[in-house]
Amino acid sequence: MKTVVMLGALAIAAAQGAQAADFKAGDWNVSLGGIVNAYYTQVSCSGDAVGGLALGGKAVGCGGEKDRTTIGNGLLPNGLVTSATSRQGDYDVKALIGIYNATATDSAIAVNSGVDVRQAYFTFGNDRMGTVKLGRDNGIFGATAIFADMTLIGTGAPVQATQRGRVTLGHIGAGYSYVGYYGQIAYSAPKSSLGGFGLDAALVSPVADTPIVAAPVYTSKTSPQFQAQLSYAADGFKTWLGAKSQKFSATAPGVRDFTMAGVEAGASYQAGALGVLANFQGGRGLGILSDADQGDTRSKAYFVQATYKPADKVKLGLSYGISRNDDDTAGTFGLKSNANLTGGVYWSLTSAITLVGEVGQTRSKAFTGAEARMNGASLGGIIFF
Repeated sequence: MKTVVMLGALAIAAAQGAQAADFKAGDWNVSLGGIVNAYYTQVSCSGDAVGGLALGGKAVGCGGEKDRTTIGNGLLPNGLVTSATSRQGDYDVKALIGIYNATATDSAIAVNSGVDVRQAYFTFGNDRMGTVKLGRDNGIFGATAIFADMTLIGTGAPVQATQRGRVTLGHIGAGYSYVGYYGQIAYSAPKSSLGGFGLDAALVSPVADTPIVAAPVYTSKTSPQFQAQLSYAADGFKTWLGAKSQKFSATAPGVRDFTMAGVEAGASYQAGALGVLANFQGGRGLGILSDADQGDTRSKAYFVQATYKPADKVKLGLSYGISRNDDDTAGTFGLKSNANLTGGVYWSLTSAITLVGEVGQTRSKAFTGAEARMNGASLGGIIFF
């Protein structure tokens, strides 16, 4: 799955020059690599009480406090990733398992044993037929935006309700919805035959809604989720157009079934030291953080970013994202929008280690006009091995 498989943590590590441990076992080339990161984050919250998934509010943004400090993961968790590749007959074959864990908890003595197996899949294919993937991996919809976000190796919005025991949010919920990890059967067309165009499509195991502030009211039945993306890349320019859809069945009285339908469009350009990116998502049932977490609500999300490298080992970046609900439905709990502005400095100490400093502000607004703000700063680093 050339467009999707090469995204994710290992692709980021390769881009930064980190080398996994590689060895040969029979017909297989086995690779073992991973990620470890930690960031000191400090936040302060002010303003009005805003309902729903208000990332800039005291309840979510500051974890119920006015001010808070955490030393934990950024947008990426810690991870150990093992893959094996082989050429068998006419097919290139690959298998991968990625196991992830969080750094910060609220206890110094409790067992930190929560394990997140985000990836467990295998692929087969060749330059003529393309590539088929079966297993669990990130979705197609939203992948390009989040994996190109500069805050992927930092923190972005340092939301305290999620950083303790998990990760920060980057621009998730304030610029784009989460890419998600699903059981799937996916296909990528061979780029060599499409002249720079790429096509990825997947049947995805359908999911239930996962609201954070209420009990679930939708479930999935027999209809799988569908995701697809058409892309084009040439000479530093990339553009993409994607879509996803799934039927959600109501489980609560008085609530109607609905079909999630979302579209995505974006472009990026890298010209020497300067890079720019813009992405749009819109539709019905996309949720603030994940699929249908606000029920049958129409929403839009915008994300823009500019980066510049004044030196080989230093990158400066500024990114802004906003996720806005069009409808004041029951599922929003009054939330109109989340927006985040982040500025960052990224210094490659070595080919494997990047030190990061970020500052930013997250704002949440209600349909009533109420507004909450979270000011945050983070300092730390990440290693890919």
